[in-house]
Amino acid sequence: MVPEVVLRRAGAADAGAAAEVYLRSYDAALPTVRRAHTDDEVREWFRHVVVPSLETWVAVSEGETVGVMVLDREELAQLYLAPGRQGRGLGDRFVELAKGQRPDGLELWTFQVNERAARFYERHGFVARERTDGARNEEREPDVRYVWRP
Repeated sequence: MVPEVVLRRAGAADAGAAAEVYLRSYDAALPTVRRAHTDDEVREWFRHVVVPSLETWVAVSEGETVGVMVLDREELAQLYLAPGRQGRGLGDRFVELAKGQRPDGLELWTFQVNERAARFYERHGFVARERTDGARNEEREPDVRYVWRP
């Protein structure tokens, strides 16, 4: 039997586990992209900014946090799944949840090098609207802005 995965709003107690999913996923999916912040800075950011100030959702399976999604106004600001959890429908569930929470539309940024993410978002109806050389992001990595409108 496949363990159930529950999507729910994150609370203060989820900040640490959500940060760990972000860190592990980023490192696995983007090995060539420099992270602009240390692990501890990311953990503090989740604890003091992301979870208390932004609409943060977690995916939990058998007591383990396996995914995190953050909405910041109309932006799908973060969507990270624990390594090994991709390709099982969890990302699809998060995107459908995001669309339900923001029925007028969503925008997001992803790095151009992240071709897997590009294919994923395009499959969900997002369209590339802008490409940059990365001068405006902390990582200084070329990125692309995607937009979804119903």
